[in-house]
Amino acid sequence: MSPFDRDVWQEIFATLKKNKLRTGLTGFSVAWGIFMLVILLGAGEGLRNGVSKAFMDDANDAIFISPATTSLPYKGNKPGRRIEFSMDDYEYLKSEFDPKLVSARYWSWNASVNYKNEYGAYTLRGIHVDYIEIERNKVVSGRHLNQRDIDEARKVVVLGRLMAADIFKDKDPIGEYLIVRGVPFRVVGIFSDEGGEREERIFCMPIATAQRLYALGNNIGDLALTPPRQMTLDESKAYASRIAADFARRHQFDPKDLRAISVRNIREQADMILGIISGIQVFVWIIGLGTIVAGIIGVGNIMMIVVKDRTREIGIRKAIGATPWSIISQIILESVFITSFFGYIGLLFGVILLETVGPNMDSDYFANPEINFEIAIITLLILTVAGAIAGYIPARKAAAVQPVEALKSE
Repeated sequence: MSPFDRDVWQEIFATLKKNKLRTGLTGFSVAWGIFMLVILLGAGEGLRNGVSKAFMDDANDAIFISPATTSLPYKGNKPGRRIEFSMDDYEYLKSEFDPKLVSARYWSWNASVNYKNEYGAYTLRGIHVDYIEIERNKVVSGRHLNQRDIDEARKVVVLGRLMAADIFKDKDPIGEYLIVRGVPFRVVGIFSDEGGEREERIFCMPIATAQRLYALGNNIGDLALTPPRQMTLDESKAYASRIAADFARRHQFDPKDLRAISVRNIREQADMILGIISGIQVFVWIIGLGTIVAGIIGVGNIMMIVVKDRTREIGIRKAIGATPWSIISQIILESVFITSFFGYIGLLFGVILLETVGPNMDSDYFANPEINFEIAIITLLILTVAGAIAGYIPARKAAAVQPVEALKSE
């Protein structure tokens, strides 16, 4: 029997039409299963995209070292001692660890600024030139800070794109003067940042200028650097651990004191979080496939009922010469049609929902939920195979029916 035989399909459609409710409920379970799988896979991909975007905010091998407070006694020093970094630590990193990029940083989270009648409080960063690449800032207007700005402690600032829009509205801020704590600073550039809106509501000035503005002397806030070359994950961990050990010696705290300083390795964090997300995606596949399997089992049960209802008809067909394969193939075709047709509907609605809602879902750790086209095709193939399996078992039973026994069936 050919799958393209018109009579075969007319018979299949007639059977489905005769049992509309049963067919509809079975089809709904299949469509719902594939719909949920698509949504879950899209959500998993959205989580991966969001986390990847968050880590794209910084160089993927960046290491951030921040001072904190000791929690263990060490060589006569009591716990609770505040660690402070200075420019000596910056120079030490440059000379001893040969970083590709390195910058000292100073932060002020609520720096008051004003331009004419516009006022606001924004995050200020005092930085070295290398921090531009570490943070992956992109200049959209004017320029970024340069080494001469640092060396001469110039009163210049670069603004995040959204901060510039808040303060200057539609006016071009390049060359204008922004008042920071009563001191005028000339705006030399505007930058964008892939880290999101929060990262574009900050402004940067030379680290030396920030030290003078806030009377820091030689002190700094924290440090940021990248290794001298591309490293494996294990090499990156070892490099960061060596820095932590050296800083423990420099600042006289117990090397085992994990609270004295924070060494944040972007490479290690990204690997760990993406590994967790991969595990979540595997779990999502298990849940989604479990939902589909439940639908396929429903198809198999329905096909068994169909076979039972059509026992007499099958017996007559065998009595007049129908081969077992013709009976098996027709039942399998019916099962494959139900799973494929309703599975496609579920897939279509799932993709439409992701395409419609997905672009509007953008947060720090969730962005653009989507499903890969190849995954969609694989899912349809899984459905087709599962539909064939769901129909094969009752089809074999139907093909094994003896005509005499079938004709006696009511």
